[in-house]
Amino acid sequence: MGAPRNDGSEFFTALVAPLRFRAEKLSGTLRGMNRPLYRPTPRQAIGLAVVALAALCYGFVMRYGVIQNSAIGIACETGGGGLVCASRRVAIALFQPQVFGIVALGAAVLNWLRPSLVPFAVTLLAAGCGIVLYNVALSSLAVAVLILSLARPASAGG
Repeated sequence: MGAPRNDGSEFFTALVAPLRFRAEKLSGTLRGMNRPLYRPTPRQAIGLAVVALAALCYGFVMRYGVIQNSAIGIACETGGGGLVCASRRVAIALFQPQVFGIVALGAAVLNWLRPSLVPFAVTLLAAGCGIVLYNVALSSLAVAVLILSLARPASAGG
């Protein structure tokens, strides 16, 4: 009854203890830096979520409601000059040369270099539209760079 247990719990505790201390010591700041990591405030995060949702909704409406709708396509090709046809032409003119992906990637790189709210929002807006409107590769890369930018320290100006 008095024999010590040999289930490996001591080894696991000895292995995890330094990691736990290091994680507590570095949470919220980078090693050797006093500036905290860039994190949007809860109010900013709600605004960014609304921007991302609006971009996705715009992309879905344009793709499935306007661009791929054959009746609207035929009407616009036969000389329809309404607002729907103009927005269809603009959306097609923007996604064919990968404008959504290029803008998203540029804003994401800018946010990675100097994190702030505006390039974050522009990246979400352009990437949300680009992922739905056929610019998947560049827009996905922009989202990956945006995620990496969360590991950067916040800029001095906020």
